[in-house]
Amino acid sequence: MPIRTSSLTNRISANGQALHRAMMSRRETGGADNAPSEAESALIEERRLLKEERDKRKEEALLPRPSALDRLVRTHHPQAKDKPKVRDESHDAHETKKPKSRKTRAEKHAEKAAALDAARRSPKKPAK
Repeated sequence: MPIRTSSLTNRISANGQALHRAMMSRRETGGADNAPSEAESALIEERRLLKEERDKRKEEALLPRPSALDRLVRTHHPQAKDKPKVRDESHDAHETKKPKSRKTRAEKHAEKAAALDAARRSPKKPAK
């Protein structure tokens, strides 16, 4: 399992404290000239690995990263477009139809008002 990036500094610090305690306990027992114990050598090895990991991550962080534009281009794979078809000249000869003219709102209201006015003025038909 990979070591979390944010915990590397804390782990190196904790390891250094444990290593210091192991070295002091060895001195107190009168073995200052003796070789380091197994626990102490394991702590030294772990500290070396942690520092190597930290240095490797620092070097990796200095490498150039892809920009947002590069990531967008890389993740988006557009399909190649077909070549545009050659248009027939006979098709261009026809005129395009103009859209139907439509009545505006004002024209519709004027027409309705005229119809109502005409109905009001016309003589009423007698009932049969």
